[in-house]
Amino acid sequence: MIRIRYIAILSLLLLLAHCKEEDTVQPPGMVFDPTPYELIIPEGFPDMMIPDDNPMTEEGVALGRMLFYDPILSGDDSQSCASCHNQAYSFSDNEKRFSEGIDGLKGIRNAQAVINIGWMDELFWDGRALSVETQALEPVPNPIEMHLSWSEAMDKLKAHPLYPDLFFYAFGQESIDSNQVAMAIAQFERTLISAESKWDKYLRGEASLSQAEAQGFEIFFTEKGDCFHCHSTILFTDNLFRNNGLDSIFKDPGREIITQDPNDHGKFKTPGLRNLSYTAPYMHDGRFATLEEVVDFYSEGVRWSPTIDPLMKQVHQGGVQLNPQEKSNLIAFLKTLNDSSFINNLSHGNPFTNE
Repeated sequence: MIRIRYIAILSLLLLLAHCKEEDTVQPPGMVFDPTPYELIIPEGFPDMMIPDDNPMTEEGVALGRMLFYDPILSGDDSQSCASCHNQAYSFSDNEKRFSEGIDGLKGIRNAQAVINIGWMDELFWDGRALSVETQALEPVPNPIEMHLSWSEAMDKLKAHPLYPDLFFYAFGQESIDSNQVAMAIAQFERTLISAESKWDKYLRGEASLSQAEAQGFEIFFTEKGDCFHCHSTILFTDNLFRNNGLDSIFKDPGREIITQDPNDHGKFKTPGLRNLSYTAPYMHDGRFATLEEVVDFYSEGVRWSPTIDPLMKQVHQGGVQLNPQEKSNLIAFLKTLNDSSFINNLSHGNPFTNE
């Protein structure tokens, strides 16, 4: 049944593309005439920076969505991008602290959620990828993840009965290369916008906060909880790298691996806080299974180390010292950042199963 749906969907895309023919060019019977993709930027969000060499098109986004869900890019055809970035968990890997690749190997970090990634730069926990496109290039050849060389991946895509035509309609070339794969996936990932949480509706005057949520909001955005310094802007991240006091001695050097600067030891990318109820476990190494554990850590579990961020106040007390009611209120506010429509958006789902 999955195979039938797979062929039907791809065939439909080819049919739609053929309907745009005006002239016959090489390849015979095919015309490169992509349709610009209308990306709607939510109210209050900044403009999204789209690379000039990878403009978003209907054909590119559709191709990227298929590649995101297709296990063809893994060595044994068992895993796709969606295996570790599941829509039901806000495109994170909720089931495992450390995601597993096709050979059963585990990395040392938790797979980050793909939410509002079009506004992010220096991606991954250590910031080693400078764009969505370069991020998309990494998992396929990674021996711990999908474990397939790009040359082998290209051979599989070129031998596929439909992908060569779909790549032509997206990029205007008969050939397929790894950069085109990454560009298509990046186009799809830029459509993964979450902006329909209760908090967004509150900002638009469409919802009211409960007493607990309002008190949690006050804790979050004042020195009491001091969350807002790092989790700022409508994205709830400052896009910077910080040592938030998880350890006194770090087994994982974090950002230092990339910059070779000892001042970056133990620093990791500030994650966004949207859809937290769906994206456990938390922190770069998935050490916390619940929001309650996270709040407990910031309240009384912070540890000093030489590179700890100066914004981590009251380190000598282990954190900001919230009482049980304050913790409960803060969590109530954090849950207003959940966007159930995002995890149920059919246009973001698996095109092969429509699930």
